[in-house]
Amino acid sequence: MNTKESKYKTIYNSPLGRLTLVSDGENLIGVWLAGQKYFCATVNELLSEKDDLPVFIKVKKWLERYFNGENPSIKELPLAPQGNDFRQRVWDILCKIPYGETVTYGDIAKEIANALGRKSMSAQAVGGAVGHNPISIIIPCHRVVGSDGSLTGYAGGIDKKIKLLELEGVDISRYKIPVKGTAL
Repeated sequence: MNTKESKYKTIYNSPLGRLTLVSDGENLIGVWLAGQKYFCATVNELLSEKDDLPVFIKVKKWLERYFNGENPSIKELPLAPQGNDFRQRVWDILCKIPYGETVTYGDIAKEIANALGRKSMSAQAVGGAVGHNPISIIIPCHRVVGSDGSLTGYAGGIDKKIKLLELEGVDISRYKIPVKGTAL
């Protein structure tokens, strides 16, 4: 296996539990919570442990700042999530959701429909792309909520979604916690 095809991993112990960070050697291609749905779904190669990779050092510092209540910019990190054009479009929109704010799956669907010149777009299709976000926390899929105010759809678990939103100062009391939701 040559360097260009190699993938690397390291572990970051966060307040939410173990995070597995994955890189292609230059860019971050994954951040997954332990037990997360679709864990390492975009990685087909064997991963070599490499804790001292410069991108991992940078990401760990970014995460430290984030978990300390700061709002580090996503643009500080070399991100390269792996996915089709539709998913990439959704993930780009996620990156633009301001810290401490939320949007609905429907809002994202409308934005994509407008960009594509369509009358509508499926919020469920958007939900699928959001749920398959391979760079959890940094690409803030936790900031997406149901149009009915439900905190549904977080592949890392609703409890983790709530903790991330609370960390960002979001008033959780205005949202409903689903009895049974998607991506739990």
